[in-house]
Amino acid sequence: MPSSPNDTVAFIGLGVMGYPMAKNLRAGLATNKTLLICDINTEALDRFKTETERSGPVEIIANGFEAAKVANTVITMLPTSSSVKEVYLDPETGILAGAAASSPSSSSPEHPKLLLECGTIDPPTIQLVHKTLESMRSIHPPLSNTFFVDAPVSGGPMGAQSASLTFMVGCSPPNPDSSLTSIFSQIKSYLSTMGPPSSIFPCGPCGSGTAFKIINNYLSAITSLAASEALNMGVKAGLDPKLLTEVINASGGQCWVTSKSNPVPGVQENVPSSRDYEGGFRIELCAKVLGMGSDLARAVGARTVLDGPTLAAFAEAMADGRYKGKDARVVYRWLSESGSAAGNGEGEE
Repeated sequence: MPSSPNDTVAFIGLGVMGYPMAKNLRAGLATNKTLLICDINTEALDRFKTETERSGPVEIIANGFEAAKVANTVITMLPTSSSVKEVYLDPETGILAGAAASSPSSSSPEHPKLLLECGTIDPPTIQLVHKTLESMRSIHPPLSNTFFVDAPVSGGPMGAQSASLTFMVGCSPPNPDSSLTSIFSQIKSYLSTMGPPSSIFPCGPCGSGTAFKIINNYLSAITSLAASEALNMGVKAGLDPKLLTEVINASGGQCWVTSKSNPVPGVQENVPSSRDYEGGFRIELCAKVLGMGSDLARAVGARTVLDGPTLAAFAEAMADGRYKGKDARVVYRWLSESGSAAGNGEGEE
């Protein structure tokens, strides 16, 4: 294992998003820094080592405990709340236990230990990890300079591959009078290997990054359906979808879906709709994060109108095997292939 915690970075979770993120991280790290990788998929671990052998040292570790014990930066890209709880909170294999077991001299106010979760996880789980770390500080001296950071990403698999992700960062200061300027600078130095510096935003205390991401996903999910409805309307009317898209993107209807991930096959290259809706943000995940947005709205007392119908549309599409597991923009195909009564607001017989 590497001897210097400051020269050691760990990445846990080599899934659809995590794998290209970790590759870009390794490519952006100095060659004297070691990258530790961890995942339940051993094939992904072996393939990663092979593909990055010329970029710098890469070592496989067994769990979060090993990662946090020897690395001063641990980045996780985990898919579910249960996996976050397991990877961070397990008393024997978890990241917090490993950070508590690290040498007290391995971190300092100038070089803190940073634990970054980049997945879109429900706020109660993020707060559970944060509060657990806070409660452990008084009995574990190494944790005095350890910070849990929620830094969820936006940009999907294409953004992960092209290192063009947006990061929304939430981190609480060690005390109310402390500044996060230095800590955020260090966080940004690692995240900027996976996204442009201008797209890395300090959003506030721990948990705020997740709130920003949920709100962003809420809007993105609804515009996925709205854009699909508009473009399907145009195609049904005999209009050229490429020209219609061009007009929309030069007008008030422009949105990320029409400009970056158009739902109509053939309008844009290298987007999921032109690959049979494969390799994008799965409709099941889109529905999940939209539901998280609904939960957040209820928690803060914000009235919503569009989430219910959109969730119902996603549920109907997901129930059909032709669309299950596809990129969320497959709702365009679902609309196109549905009967006219499915989405005209008049209900079904």
